[in-house]
Amino acid sequence: MSAPAAIRTTALTKVYGDTRALDGVDLTVPEGSIFGFLGPNGAGKTTMLRLITGLAQPTSGTAEVLGRDVTQAGNLVRAEVGFLPDVPGFYDWMTAEDFLRFAGSLFGLRGTLLDQRVAMLLDLAGLTGVTSRVGGFSRGMKQRLGVAQALVNAPRLLLLDEPTSALDPMGRKDLLEMIASLRGRTTVFFSTHILGDVERVCDAVAILDHGRVVAQAPIAELTAAYGERKVVVEVTDGADELAALLAARPWAASVVRGPNGSIEVTVTDAVAAQHDIPAIVAGQGIGLARLEAGEMGLEEVFVELVGGERR
Repeated sequence: MSAPAAIRTTALTKVYGDTRALDGVDLTVPEGSIFGFLGPNGAGKTTMLRLITGLAQPTSGTAEVLGRDVTQAGNLVRAEVGFLPDVPGFYDWMTAEDFLRFAGSLFGLRGTLLDQRVAMLLDLAGLTGVTSRVGGFSRGMKQRLGVAQALVNAPRLLLLDEPTSALDPMGRKDLLEMIASLRGRTTVFFSTHILGDVERVCDAVAILDHGRVVAQAPIAELTAAYGERKVVVEVTDGADELAALLAARPWAASVVRGPNGSIEVTVTDAVAAQHDIPAIVAGQGIGLARLEAGEMGLEEVFVELVGGERR
């Protein structure tokens, strides 16, 4: 029996005229995870969000959210989903508390339950006691309020579309801490092109390129798998000469000199590299201090998977 999935798509495809915005996407988002949905601008991330929220219909394939087909379940699904678009809208004349009370009332919340929910969300967003109108808020405050509004119905699934893209470093830090605090309380589907944000808060990731998922795994598993394609060499002397020799090898994709005699080599054949490097070092008569596989970060994995034709 497969693990519960908050989102599951099968061969999901969306065509606009001659453009295949999504092309046979198979995706599984584990329930309870903070899941990063990565891709360059134009990869199809927003189209994916429109399909899984029911705001657009697929050309073919299926999308299930919380176990229901979104094309058939309608409001049964939407009642359990919170959504923050990339540019959220507000009534500028309201306070944060006014806005959350209004949003809660749309879901039928009243009385003590609404009071408690609003107080909890204001605290979560760091807006308790803020009485100024939303029109005077910073972009970071508005984004935190937007997340709070998306949580007002206590959703099982929270969808975030590029929530940090226009924030300064402090605003990004505050919002990411807010998202991280939701771990274990709701499933978060975090669509973005900012790799560092995903590494900070997400458990697993899918990478979308030209409408297709090119990788999907827990972040640690993904970086470990591609880590075999990086080799770190450290020698006691002659590092510059060795770097030039390594760069000429057919398996060397890139060679970068590091401090203290270290050389970082991205390779197309790790086995060949680890076999050849000791022989090259011995042939130069220099001392080998270290030779090991290095781990690629998510950014390097991303470039490896989608960056080739953009270079």
